[in-house]
Amino acid sequence: MTRIYLDHAATTPVHPEVAHVMTEHLSNQYGNPSSIHHYGRESKKLLDEARNLMASSINADFSSIIFTSGGTEANNLAIFGSVYARSNKGKHIITSSIEHHAVLHPFEQLEAEGFEVTYLSVDPSGVISVEDVQAALREDTIFVSVMTVNNETGHRQPLEEIGELLADHQAVFHTDAVQAFGVEKIDVDALRVDLLSVSSHKIYGPKGIGFLYKRNEVDLKRRVFGGEQERKWRSGTENTLAIEGFKQAVNVLKRDMGQRTEHYQKLTDTLLKELDERFIVYEVNGEDSKKVPNIMNISFPGMDVEIFLMNLDLEGIAVSSGSACTAGSIDPSHVLKAMYGEEDPKLRNSIRFSFGIDNTEEEMVVAAEKIKKIIERLQG
Repeated sequence: MTRIYLDHAATTPVHPEVAHVMTEHLSNQYGNPSSIHHYGRESKKLLDEARNLMASSINADFSSIIFTSGGTEANNLAIFGSVYARSNKGKHIITSSIEHHAVLHPFEQLEAEGFEVTYLSVDPSGVISVEDVQAALREDTIFVSVMTVNNETGHRQPLEEIGELLADHQAVFHTDAVQAFGVEKIDVDALRVDLLSVSSHKIYGPKGIGFLYKRNEVDLKRRVFGGEQERKWRSGTENTLAIEGFKQAVNVLKRDMGQRTEHYQKLTDTLLKELDERFIVYEVNGEDSKKVPNIMNISFPGMDVEIFLMNLDLEGIAVSSGSACTAGSIDPSHVLKAMYGEEDPKLRNSIRFSFGIDNTEEEMVVAAEKIKKIIERLQG
């Protein structure tokens, strides 16, 4: 059976150029970057080169990059570190109801600790309102976190406008850019963000590595203690092997980004065209003009998402509902719930398709054929 992977928002395969660089590094570079001898200095040089590349990729300063174990740790360091450091200035924090759980769960923990949280809602467009942010903002607000691109629907959030709104406010502004980095050009100054989280495995790099951008004047309360690594913000010997892979993934990204974006749009257009030509009833969730080209969330009326996913997998199509699997059943998406309400059928019939560089237009044709076959079988 030929299998088609359409779940790149969950993770991407390691790029061949990345694998080659990591293999070379694994064989030849093993010094601790904190050691002062030759081997340590060689590793420190590679670490500095990677840090410089990460910084330049988002128009940031070299000293503003903190390497982490991935997007979840970057989000946790940004949220807890910033909120605890500023807790003497207020107890009110703001986020959206459609954030990744790596943001929502830290906010829920802070709420349990006595901080007051405002969860911004979204309408069926999938985008939060800047007016709602303004209405929620208070004098004692110390932290705001809004994702750049939603991981389930692909919708961009209005970061530039929120950054402008917060320009003269004491609140620190954080964004989870895990799904945006690699698809769109990011400029931290243009966005006016103070903290930004990125993960390697979404851009064809290795798992277990990411970074947090921290504007130099922003203070954080440390979460990991030990050595002096990462300017004391994140102790622990740096994972130089994964960082080298991450660096190469960013190098390839800088070279191919325009081509990738164009390719993703062709795949999106082709899949929708093929669904239309087969008279398949569907609806793209959210406002199309406000989403990135590589993620698409589609509602198929009359389908049950769990049965649909199982049948797609049996036909060789790997997709996702964007929901967590708990105790053998798929929970309704908190993102779609925020968009449409708790009773809308879309919560139980929607599939996330997310495209990658190796997908082809021919695969979109096959996917549409398989979808039609499954729908006809399940509907009797």
